[in-house]
Amino acid sequence: MSTVTQDTLHLVDHFIARSARLLDRYRFAHHFQGGPAHAVYAVLDTYRNVDGGYGNALDPELRGHGSQPLADAAALRVLDELGPLPHGTVNGLCRHLGGATRPGGGVPPVLPDIRHTETAPWWREHHDFRGALNPTATIAGLLHKHHISNPWRDRATSFCWTRIRALNWTDPEEAAAVCTFLQHVPDRDRARAEFARLSPVIRVVIARDPDVRGYVHTPLDLAPTPGHIARSLFTDAEIDAHLDALLAAQEPDGGWPVNRPWAEGPTAERRGSDTLRHLLVLSAYGRVGTHGSSPVPSAR
Repeated sequence: MSTVTQDTLHLVDHFIARSARLLDRYRFAHHFQGGPAHAVYAVLDTYRNVDGGYGNALDPELRGHGSQPLADAAALRVLDELGPLPHGTVNGLCRHLGGATRPGGGVPPVLPDIRHTETAPWWREHHDFRGALNPTATIAGLLHKHHISNPWRDRATSFCWTRIRALNWTDPEEAAAVCTFLQHVPDRDRARAEFARLSPVIRVVIARDPDVRGYVHTPLDLAPTPGHIARSLFTDAEIDAHLDALLAAQEPDGGWPVNRPWAEGPTAERRGSDTLRHLLVLSAYGRVGTHGSSPVPSAR
């Protein structure tokens, strides 16, 4: 079984120091070098706006200053890595989400003002601003995971159940959001029943061939940890093949490639965050030999 060696981690460290955003440098230091969580919190807070939401290119595809639901979801994922969610931060985030909520209780991935900011072309051309499972289900699921009680969460939960019940087809991003929700929502019997019903639909939109390239989503994108609800959709052989392929995809400079490049700056930012995301997945599946033992000395 191939793993990330100490030498490989040193290579990643040099790549992160050279190319990644300060946020991802501190995240790498926290996860793999024993660095403090407060540094990650401090940098993440610089992406937060006075309305409580997140923007300012926290999601590298969304370059504008204004808060966007996709950026809110990205912030929650970072906070989730660090431990319990800070209540003041989350209350502010829910306040922003409340202002962005559409009839029925969901939020769209981006708001209409995205059309007037620098953004990736696929978001500039986005015209559907109705509530959507992506990212509503991701955000609601993470709030449930951390037992955050808030009126917005309750409305979003009702929205998610209604939309999931009506779901007969999906796409990979929506499937990942649905799985996050079903992983953490308290009604476990209902979650298991919906997951069983949707399993064939979800599995078919995921690229199970590890040799497929381009803008695809793999089993590891859907099930980033062995204990994830989506892990049961894939065989051990499929997971192992994708772990091997992920290890093999590391480039000579230590980073991983981006599967949907855009402009030079945003692509470089995405590459740093994707490299850390891949490393965390490999660690969760036991493919990082030194993680949890001796920290990697910093290249900085």
